[in-house]
Amino acid sequence: QDFNRLRAFCLNQGLLFEDATFPTHVSSIGPNLLLEDKLRQIQWKRPIELQKNPYLIMDGVSRFDIIQGELGDCWLLAALGSLTLQKQFLAKVLPQDQGFQDDYAGIFHFRFWQYGDWVDVVIDDRLPFLNGRYLSVHPRASNEFWPCLLEKAYAKLRGSYQNLHGGYLSDALVDLTGGVQVQLSLKDPPADLEEILKAADKSQCLMGCSTSGQMRRNIELRNGIVQGHAYTVTGTVKIRYKNGWKHIIRIWNPWGHGEWKGPWSDNSPQWDHVEPKCREALLRNKDDGEFWMSCESFQEQFSWLYICNGTP
Repeated sequence: QDFNRLRAFCLNQGLLFEDATFPTHVSSIGPNLLLEDKLRQIQWKRPIELQKNPYLIMDGVSRFDIIQGELGDCWLLAALGSLTLQKQFLAKVLPQDQGFQDDYAGIFHFRFWQYGDWVDVVIDDRLPFLNGRYLSVHPRASNEFWPCLLEKAYAKLRGSYQNLHGGYLSDALVDLTGGVQVQLSLKDPPADLEEILKAADKSQCLMGCSTSGQMRRNIELRNGIVQGHAYTVTGTVKIRYKNGWKHIIRIWNPWGHGEWKGPWSDNSPQWDHVEPKCREALLRNKDDGEFWMSCESFQEQFSWLYICNGTP
């Protein structure tokens, strides 16, 4: 589908685009995502019906714009959270020639890497709701819609929303970058893991990690870590701690809340032994899903580390 041609036609005719190739129908949700009576209750709404003044992007794109919905697509959202940190990849996926302010015709497009090529995926902006709640990812700011629309485009690429319910973080990283990814087992980690993390961070790689427990998906442990879940690695740093140095890793949960409660978490006593200036620069003490942990805890709690960049 040609985005510019379709938008021009809709503007010319005074119509809002309705995408016949991904209709507001059970087929776009997938037959087994919900019970049949719930599938029948799904309503589709455009952002202009939900908000008086919707935006595609407000104040830039950030991982904190994303809050995972009912759909089990943490693997996609963890990759997306990492993408927001690497603007050189983001522009490719999220074209800037669209929005709700100028030339709005209910049509949007996003790009994903598939089999050696960038594929332009066109969608209309009707989003699925169940009992008045977003079925899919929802934005933290009620009138910013890039996360929901990008997720819808990816669902269309994959055939349905149901096909996003469970997947591989490694696949999503490649689909969002056209890059090369490597997976490292944290149960048998390389001896130079700290150096690898530092180098990957410095090279502006996308990074994610996952916990084990496919059968126990989304079980939250008492320490705050979720089993069978994907996270984004958002930073790594070596800081002065007591009389030496400590390597700590920053991680974000696509739920947009729910954090590690162990050493180096937001309220942990370890921060009392860090210089105030450094603590102020690193610590965001709020329940936004992002937290710090030591390299040791990282290896204990997570099973896999994924690193992706444009080149090997």
